[in-house]
Amino acid sequence: MTDVTIIGAGVAGLCAAFTLCKAGLKVRLIDRNGAPGPHGCSWWAGGMLAPFCEGAVAEPAVVAHGQTAAPFWAGVTDVTYRGSLVIALQRDRGELDRFARRTSGHCKVDDIAALEPDLAQHKNALFFEDEAHLDPRNALFDLVAALAGRGVHIEQAEVSPDNLGGPVIDTRGMAANLSGLRGVRGEMVVLRAPDITLSRPVRLLHPRHPLYIVPRAGGVFMLGATQLESSERRGISARAVLELLSAAYALDPRFAEAELLETGADLRPAYPDNLPRVTVRGRVLHLNGLFRHGYLLAPALAAQAADYLTKGIKGNLVHED
Repeated sequence: MTDVTIIGAGVAGLCAAFTLCKAGLKVRLIDRNGAPGPHGCSWWAGGMLAPFCEGAVAEPAVVAHGQTAAPFWAGVTDVTYRGSLVIALQRDRGELDRFARRTSGHCKVDDIAALEPDLAQHKNALFFEDEAHLDPRNALFDLVAALAGRGVHIEQAEVSPDNLGGPVIDTRGMAANLSGLRGVRGEMVVLRAPDITLSRPVRLLHPRHPLYIVPRAGGVFMLGATQLESSERRGISARAVLELLSAAYALDPRFAEAELLETGADLRPAYPDNLPRVTVRGRVLHLNGLFRHGYLLAPALAAQAADYLTKGIKGNLVHED
């Protein structure tokens, strides 16, 4: 017997399945590609649980709901609580001042070396102490394992919500073809630089080429920040690689000697306001529009879907259509 069927095993679908299992429902989970992998945009994420930093460009709801992410993930996978560091080169000091005005939860840092000795050459920074980060791929694997421990296994099949009985949760991202949903292209680079040590995500502000660098185990770093209004599916562009590597070099010239391990690109599904939502259409709930906030907002979106199904509570991310 199944209480609810979930289509899509990316971060949104996995979070929904786990949350509903904890609420006592029997869940069936289906994905046309099977287990998580390079076919899904969740695979290419940075893994920053940084709601206060996102407040610089995102709606207040992102900051509020994003604060639930780290506690959720800590119950599933390893979460590093070291905060976030935001840096600007001396010539871009105005960018740091603007970032400070648009955000909360930070303090100014005069001695960057006390937090990140390898970045001692920089003078201007903000420290967001209450933020965290994780390794996205490990988080996906750990969530799959946690679901398997509850008897939920990913079925590989191509299905449509119309052909399934009972309540259905559709988390297929762009494949759901929802009205108003658009693709926002993101690109990333993974480097190995064993001579560089960073203990927390670092954002380098720049008027045209902002960068974030997320440390992973073994001297590996994920570089990202490209955001293109495009639904084109192809590999990473040469321009993106040049911009990301140039920004990393500006942060620490030793990145010029790093080993290039991987590049990737995918489409992030987003609504016009860049906020996710649970769209209720009859017996189907569409969880979509996570934009660049997959790991940050998927737990909150899953919780609101669960509350709607089990208690009839309509949260502020729930839209009845």
